[in-house]
Amino acid sequence: MSKKISSRGIDKPRIERAVREILCAIGENPDREGLLETPARVARMYAELFQGMDQDPSIHLKKFFTEQYDEIVLVKDISFTSICEHHLLPFMGKVHIGYLPDGRVIGLSKLARVVETIARRPQIQERMTEQIANLLVDNLKVRGAGVIIEAEHTCMTIRGIQKKGSVAVTSAMKGTFRKDERTRTEILHLIFSSRK
Repeated sequence: MSKKISSRGIDKPRIERAVREILCAIGENPDREGLLETPARVARMYAELFQGMDQDPSIHLKKFFTEQYDEIVLVKDISFTSICEHHLLPFMGKVHIGYLPDGRVIGLSKLARVVETIARRPQIQERMTEQIANLLVDNLKVRGAGVIIEAEHTCMTIRGIQKKGSVAVTSAMKGTFRKDERTRTEILHLIFSSRK
């Protein structure tokens, strides 16, 4: 068993002990060949899945470019996987992020980095949607921010009601996208118009 605690504050030995205890609690033998390394594997997996807990997503929005572009900037279909804090099961899907700049634009990959950081922590989709939109407003001082997330939740598809193919959709509209129906309609059209 590893004794190392990662720099991110993930206590892998403690996770390993907990996983071993879970295996015992479900009636398994944690010492059988197929399960011997499972606690260590799960500890490494959790360190990876929760690596965003001690990271500040706003760091990705610090470098911007002065540009007098004043139309919608949109990045669609940013894939993500997160862990639902209610059952510790994954939910995954796509994030669509749009903003109306006010003299500042950022590199498009930075939006994907923000999504990755926020997704890599125990999360719920509603909070994740709001956090991304607020980061754009607070750090880029945009005139408007719109975030839509579409995700499949395994806590709903593989357990409980077991409705495979169900997709949860959440949105957060800030600034102009919230106040002006025309800009809200425009961003929704840009996101969804190519679907059949």
